[in-house]
Amino acid sequence: MSMNKVKEKSMLKTALRTLLRVLYRVEIIGLDNYANAGKRVLIVANHTSFLDPLLLGVFLPDNITFAINTQISQRWWLKPFLQLSKVFPMDPTHPLSLKNLIHYLEQDTHTVIFPEGRISVTGALMKIYDGTGMVADKTNATILPIRIAGAQYTHFSKLHRIVRLRLFPKITIHISTPTQLSAPSDIKGKARRAYCGHLLSDIMSNMMFDTSQYQHAIFTGLLEARKIHGGDHKITEDLDRSVLTYDDLVTRSIALGHALTKITTPTENVGVFLPNSSKTLMTVLGLQLHSRIPAMLNYSMGANNLLSACHTATIKTVITSHRFIELGHLQEEAQQLSQVCDLIYLEDLAKTISTPDKILARIKSATTALWYNPKSLDPNSPAVILFTSGSEGTPKGVVLSHTNILGNLKQLEARISFNARDVVLNFLPMFHSFGFTVGTILPIMSGMRTFFYPTPLHFSVIPEIAYEIHATIMFGTNTFFAAYAKKAHPYDFFNLRYVVAGAEKLQEPTRQIWADKFGIRILEGYGATETSPITSVNTPLYHKMGTVGRFLPRMNYQLEPIPGIEKGGQLHVSGPNIMLGYILTNNPGKIVPPESKYGLGWHDTGDIVEVDNEGFISIQGRSKRFAKIGGEMVSLVAVEQLAINKWPEAHHAVVSIPDLKKGELIILITTQKQATINDLVTASPGISNLSFPKKILIVDAIPTLMTGKVNYPEVIELAKQVK
Repeated sequence: MSMNKVKEKSMLKTALRTLLRVLYRVEIIGLDNYANAGKRVLIVANHTSFLDPLLLGVFLPDNITFAINTQISQRWWLKPFLQLSKVFPMDPTHPLSLKNLIHYLEQDTHTVIFPEGRISVTGALMKIYDGTGMVADKTNATILPIRIAGAQYTHFSKLHRIVRLRLFPKITIHISTPTQLSAPSDIKGKARRAYCGHLLSDIMSNMMFDTSQYQHAIFTGLLEARKIHGGDHKITEDLDRSVLTYDDLVTRSIALGHALTKITTPTENVGVFLPNSSKTLMTVLGLQLHSRIPAMLNYSMGANNLLSACHTATIKTVITSHRFIELGHLQEEAQQLSQVCDLIYLEDLAKTISTPDKILARIKSATTALWYNPKSLDPNSPAVILFTSGSEGTPKGVVLSHTNILGNLKQLEARISFNARDVVLNFLPMFHSFGFTVGTILPIMSGMRTFFYPTPLHFSVIPEIAYEIHATIMFGTNTFFAAYAKKAHPYDFFNLRYVVAGAEKLQEPTRQIWADKFGIRILEGYGATETSPITSVNTPLYHKMGTVGRFLPRMNYQLEPIPGIEKGGQLHVSGPNIMLGYILTNNPGKIVPPESKYGLGWHDTGDIVEVDNEGFISIQGRSKRFAKIGGEMVSLVAVEQLAINKWPEAHHAVVSIPDLKKGELIILITTQKQATINDLVTASPGISNLSFPKKILIVDAIPTLMTGKVNYPEVIELAKQVK
């Protein structure tokens, strides 16, 4: 190339760089990572819009090569810009094209490839082609992940009618830390190619998480979501049929939060004793805005546990509602709470909010840039207190920070795509971590419209609500999904695209009826309140039946060997979504940071799991749900599964009680009439005699918690009655 050509090319790049910076305020982050990547570099980037090659070609240093889909490289309007860099036309599905790319990369070049092979039509990562991983593996090239953020909101994206497009949104180019694939040497052929594609997909999803903004307060995230989706974007609705926009939600949260400051103090733990509704969400946001910590009280745990929770978290003020107390028949609980706390009723509080207060809140909502300081609240400070069910004694407070919650959501979004056209039907109570983080905070951060329903127990009503509001997403438990399937019309869930189950094992009959009756695959996940709550989840891209999916990005794990357990071990986890700590009844109000045998910041889940070579997790049961019979460890979950296989229409729970001869005695509590141990043994050939219950108790109903989980403390009390 002549000197004049080089000079013209440099001048054109400079002019385009200046123009793009003016129009899109383009910011490039991590140039030092580019410099540290070395000579033979495969640059992998997400593909958000037709602007992407231009952005990388103009802002990345050196002479880079673009390996671009042949069809795209032939577009007339793109050709002039592609002349700024070398172009390697290729078909990612064609073996010869990939071989040529391997030979080219071996010449120590900086080559850009979009592993998705197409521009995203979801706004999130799409399928990652295995071929790109194979290229990196064959050439031993350094992988340099780059995320382009913001271009998806331009008119050059393919997200028309999916997100709110703007003329000139800010665009950021994040250059992540260089890395390399490390596939085991014993994996060969097609299996190696698939494995490398799997590793590259993880690198890309880690990049999406690492470059996401989550280290800020939840209210800051709400304001950012409003900026992205628009103040008039409809965001919540409940049984009052009052639809709120982002502007409405921000305004009312400001007004309610101001009123709450008159009766609470900064950093105070304030009890929230309310059902699923927009008003409850406003209460939570209003408290957080003024550095108060909402403590979500579980109204199904009974008066004694409620009083214990208030003692543990040093709660002096509880926000509730006359209407809620009346409709929920919670007069006794309210009366008990009033003995130790100040009960503040929303109806009474609303009367103290004057018209000038409402006008001021509206003005403040429209001018947040002038008065709201995003740095005024430490993102690592407590955002919410949730309580365990008390199944292991008195309830423990689990303290989650703003970073825990928002980080967990960004981990999820790095694996599953959500968009502003989605409608979430949230019937999980906010005092449950699944209902709080995923059912409540996720939608308002992602622009999804949420319909709050106050209880998951209306099995006939909820399918009708899903049909009426055109729900696209539901989060729930096996117990609830099994009940809805029996009551629902086959067309009630016609619009659902994600049904995600957690909190308890998804049973095969439930999975099957949803597939057969509705044509829907339930995605099973796993987590705990202490992990904010999601630890792993099956996704449309990576799904394996019988597992609870793969660990979310940037989660670390260790499996502690357990005597008597041959495969797997007790799971310990760490990561950005691990709680700030517990508050315990013997040390009220004090946060005890998480710690396990693997160090500070690690959480011992108490679950026995197995992790396969693809990273999928299989739950064998809780360590406390294993019985030791004659020196052998027997999983009570596995015994329950035997009963489910034999009597799929009934409900079952298996527990163990002390036994003088064997150490422990396994008892099956079931709703199956005339169930016998002999029937169970006959239906389960090849199973050790140790894995069968020694006695059966037939009941009308298995005790359950509000979350749908089996209430094992009550079940154990029933089992003790067996002679």
